[in-house]
Amino acid sequence: MDRAPIWRPTARLVVLDSLDRVLLFSADDPRGRVWFTPGGGVHRGETLASAAVRELAEETGYVRAEAGIGPVVATCAGLWSTTDGQVFFGADSFFCVRVADPVISTDAQEPLERSVITGHHWWTPSELREATEVILPFGLPGLVARLLSEGIPEQPLRLPWRA
Repeated sequence: MDRAPIWRPTARLVVLDSLDRVLLFSADDPRGRVWFTPGGGVHRGETLASAAVRELAEETGYVRAEAGIGPVVATCAGLWSTTDGQVFFGADSFFCVRVADPVISTDAQEPLERSVITGHHWWTPSELREATEVILPFGLPGLVARLLSEGIPEQPLRLPWRA
């Protein structure tokens, strides 16, 4: 019998430094090295914004008040599965955060995060556009370019779940 997909909302962060670079973490994947934005699952009882604040602090060491996190700038959603066959319906909400200092601290990362994340890099917009490795979410280079040229959109932009 097939199991129904598990709903998994996430709060993810487009972290930009003073040089307009975006912070991405890396992980090993069957497709090769994959790069992705900080963030993760929303805990029961959390709002998207409070989850974003918590994830930002855990994964990067940047501490922000919920009021300073800003609105959701983009979303994407779709199905994904684990190696044991469990299917999830992921619903990602992205927040944009500016930081002055590109030095991060991973000291508060959870054990699962430590076991998955293999590194980090601050990507320039041109590096994002020219990347040959997988960058998640798909559409991130265009989102970053738009955020830098137009600022925060009035309504969240819809990003593709698949390339």
